[in-house]
Amino acid sequence: MARAALRPLTGFRLRATKKPEQPKNEKERPAPSGPRPLPFPLRLLAMLFAFAFMVGFAVVLARLTLEPSPASEALVHSNLRPGRSLRAYLDQPALRDAVKQIGGNLLLGVPFGILVPVLAPQARGVLRVLLLTASVMLLVEFAQGALVTGRAFDIDDVILNTAGALIGYLLLGRRVSRAVHAPRRR
Repeated sequence: MARAALRPLTGFRLRATKKPEQPKNEKERPAPSGPRPLPFPLRLLAMLFAFAFMVGFAVVLARLTLEPSPASEALVHSNLRPGRSLRAYLDQPALRDAVKQIGGNLLLGVPFGILVPVLAPQARGVLRVLLLTASVMLLVEFAQGALVTGRAFDIDDVILNTAGALIGYLLLGRRVSRAVHAPRRR
């Protein structure tokens, strides 16, 4: 018995695995695995709802950010240095004002993270949603600084809005987009 254990394994061979046959037409091809999108009528309804919500959100965004504020014209200054406005918010004696400023800017970005992947399936993905949100928010901030009395450009607003879009995308946008649209093919 001990002698058999010391013998080299000469009968050991690798077996070649047999490749499955490729289907000759599309009907024989197996269905892709993974989550399936909603049926077409529900997808259409979801897209219409998302579009209506995005239009409503755009109106609210415009009213919040592009209305003149002549009373605060003397207090307004542009901020091109990231973190400067955040520090100013946090140094205020009333915590409520800091939460209102920071939380409000974060909340303004959340709908982008949820709705952009639903409305524009080619924009799905964290990086694409963040780039699109940052671009839109930069345009809003440029418009504020150049055209609106009592408002100024603030890079911290862009950063907070983009962070809000990231939160929205990670919490809901990714899942909703997968439910509405077919998975991307690689």
